[in-house]
Amino acid sequence: MKSPCPQIVIRDLVISPPLFLAPMAGLTHLALRRVIKEIGGVGLLSTEMLAARRLPGENPAISSFLLRTEQERPLSYQMAVARAEDVAPAMAALHRLGADAVDLNMGCPAPALRQQGAGAALMEAPDTVRAIVAAARKSTNLPLTAKIRLGATLDEVKLRDFCLLLEGEGIDLLTVHARLRGESFVRPPRWEWVGRVKNWLSIPVVANGGIHSPADGARCLALSGADGLMIGRAAAEMPWVFAALATALHGAPPPVTELNLPSVYHRFADLLEAHFQPERRLGRLKEFTHYFQKNYAFGHHLAMAVQSSSSWQEARERAEVFFVKHEPKVVALGR
Repeated sequence: MKSPCPQIVIRDLVISPPLFLAPMAGLTHLALRRVIKEIGGVGLLSTEMLAARRLPGENPAISSFLLRTEQERPLSYQMAVARAEDVAPAMAALHRLGADAVDLNMGCPAPALRQQGAGAALMEAPDTVRAIVAAARKSTNLPLTAKIRLGATLDEVKLRDFCLLLEGEGIDLLTVHARLRGESFVRPPRWEWVGRVKNWLSIPVVANGGIHSPADGARCLALSGADGLMIGRAAAEMPWVFAALATALHGAPPPVTELNLPSVYHRFADLLEAHFQPERRLGRLKEFTHYFQKNYAFGHHLAMAVQSSSSWQEARERAEVFFVKHEPKVVALGR
């Protein structure tokens, strides 16, 4: 008898399979989330990073950051916050939006965010973090998670103390991006350090960074012992990566044996056209194309054609011309 697909349960939320979409600026909006969900294999979706101080005033009917459909469940809302006093109003807004979970961004290395005292800067401010997490825990019964990097340097004592602080104040699950604050995506991730965090904590730990294939996922799990995997850039390049991981790592049946690549791209574009204001579409298509083109040997031609387009219609026509001329047309999803 086949063993059931593994799951993570935090409070009332069941995450199965234990595969998470990483929050990514300009990418993890409605269109990408819907494409990923329709293909299958993802356990928890995520919004883009949202500014806590702006959330109470955002209009979900028109904000491109808050647009969502009922199919995008379960959905975690990631919040960037620097001050504890901003937490309660932001949490109230997320309750109104129907969040299934809330994630606190404590790892983004972007200088602009760190200058505000948010993102990775919080790892240097444990008292502020304690106040923020305590305020968040007091404001919600939703699953409360956090995402961190390993720190500015490899300091085991400092990282351990920080992780234990988060667990002690009520974080239900911790995601660790296995790189230092200043390390770029080309640097191989330090998955074994996620294993250290796993050994320190009793809450679930999810590994993030450098996972682009089932082979990567298997090696990460072996080195880290993590409870789940979070996928970032590979999800934009290959929205079917969750289905491939779920099949290879957890025995889930593939949703289909193969996918038509141009159809995936056009579905993404159709969702942008259906849900986003005209002025919000082209930039998001260009951002997605930057990643999706990596599926093709001559994908840079697709990227250049779309990036140089001055209108929505021109971009879509140029993309179609590329797909007619270039392989691959399909990608296999079977075992």
